[in-house]
Amino acid sequence: MSRGLVWSGSVLAVLAAAAVGGAYLMYPDYFQPPTVTTGVATLGPVSEAVYGTGTVEPERWAKVVPLQRRRLVELCRCEGQAVKVGQVLGRQDDAEEVSALHELEINNEQLARDLDRAKRDRDKSDAAKTEYEQRSTQFEQSKSRINAQKARIDSLVLRAPLDGMVLRRDGEVGEIVGPTDVLFWVGPPAPMQVVAEINEEEITRIAVGQKAFLRTEAFSAQALRATVSQITPKGDPTRKTFRVYLLLPRDTPLRIGMTVEVNIIHREKAAAVVVPAEAVAANAVQVVSNGKIRRVPVTVGIRGSRNVEIMSNVSKDTTVLSPARADLADGTRVRVENVAAKPATDAPADVTPSPSPAPDREPAAIVTSSADADSAVISSAISAHVDSVVNDARRNVGKYR
Repeated sequence: MSRGLVWSGSVLAVLAAAAVGGAYLMYPDYFQPPTVTTGVATLGPVSEAVYGTGTVEPERWAKVVPLQRRRLVELCRCEGQAVKVGQVLGRQDDAEEVSALHELEINNEQLARDLDRAKRDRDKSDAAKTEYEQRSTQFEQSKSRINAQKARIDSLVLRAPLDGMVLRRDGEVGEIVGPTDVLFWVGPPAPMQVVAEINEEEITRIAVGQKAFLRTEAFSAQALRATVSQITPKGDPTRKTFRVYLLLPRDTPLRIGMTVEVNIIHREKAAAVVVPAEAVAANAVQVVSNGKIRRVPVTVGIRGSRNVEIMSNVSKDTTVLSPARADLADGTRVRVENVAAKPATDAPADVTPSPSPAPDREPAAIVTSSADADSAVISSAISAHVDSVVNDARRNVGKYR
């Protein structure tokens, strides 16, 4: 009897083990849920920007270029010095022009004597009157040639075109220079502006008065700002860009001639729900609740490679799969490996962010926290810029198929 019981118990144990093993093979997710990583929807300021590159220039300035190709005989060493309009900055060799002027003046003196004789004899006959008129015409023509030659000599004198400062000087005495050589940059050192080039596909999003963030390696730890002051009416059809002027504050540390990355704020919100970009797939996210996942359709706002604004069906602190897992169906039990850290604090969109390291060149939308607002702005703008370049390339490839 006892043997029968032992044998029956052994059979039942084997059958139970087989059933458990079969169930494990058929439903592995129930016994060992797949491991996933998640992110948390957060609330924070979000902005969208347009990317461009620009150069720092004075608001008013002018180049000094020689009108004729001659050798330099005088050039002031006046970089950084204040000058007045018309002040002499340099001279070109005018020996040839002065010699020609001297010749014209000698000829003019002879014409003046001839005219004086003809004037005394003009009433004697009709021929004398005609001669007087001819002498008079020749004398006036001579005076005009002298004035033109003096103007030609004067053009060899390089003068300041406006009040301001000599911002830069190029060239040296003894060099031969011409109309293609810029010798001086003159203008008031302030106020300054950034002259930026913006892609034609994005220019419609730019308007006077919009604020902008600037970035340059020289001041990588500082938050630099500017304001759109003017948009050129005509674009460059070759480069497919429009010129945009941005006014700098008077206390800017930027210097004339520096190059900067420009990020013009097109749209911003003081608070928006955002999730990692990799959590969104086919306009939906997978919400994790009670160890199971549930697909939730969402309306996407500002989109980038790092973060995405969610405008519906997801609230703050909601846990979502990041990255999204298309292989997992609704209701699948999962084991969460980690939860992405949330921003330290939520901050208004217009709060000046603390300095942050320069972002990499990976395209991204601007979803800002108080610690990384500027970097997020620039990331989104670069994303838009890269997309525009890719679209141009695709169009060009299509032309030659």
